[in-house]
Amino acid sequence: MLRGFTTITFFVDDVPAAVEWYRELLGVDPYFAQPSIEEPAYVEFRIGDSEDELGLIDSRYRPPGHGAASPAGAVTYWHVDDVQTSFERLLELGAQEIEPPTIRSEGWVTAYVADPFGNILGIMHSPHYLEVLGQGD
Repeated sequence: MLRGFTTITFFVDDVPAAVEWYRELLGVDPYFAQPSIEEPAYVEFRIGDSEDELGLIDSRYRPPGHGAASPAGAVTYWHVDDVQTSFERLLELGAQEIEPPTIRSEGWVTAYVADPFGNILGIMHSPHYLEVLGQGD
């Protein structure tokens, strides 16, 4: 039934500020903006080895009853080569620590933060991810 990850979407109160923050973090420009990059309500970045989509959507479109009083939601982990370095970079950019780098088992390390807009962002070093890419660890 579930065939694969397509897009993760984060609700943000200030889309232009979120675009700039994620542009700095990711080192890429968004490839899509609606209605325009100058006055965006929705913006998407393509990132990573599979060009996964990260969408930023104006909080006005949040489903009824889903407030954002504090960081919440599912944790989506993005593979990184060095969790500690990536974690420190996120904190430098203004993310808040939720869980510091934690060894889960041999080769597996995770951490997660809240971005400045209240969304949870997970990072992980995953030997499985590298195996799927054929890069080993």
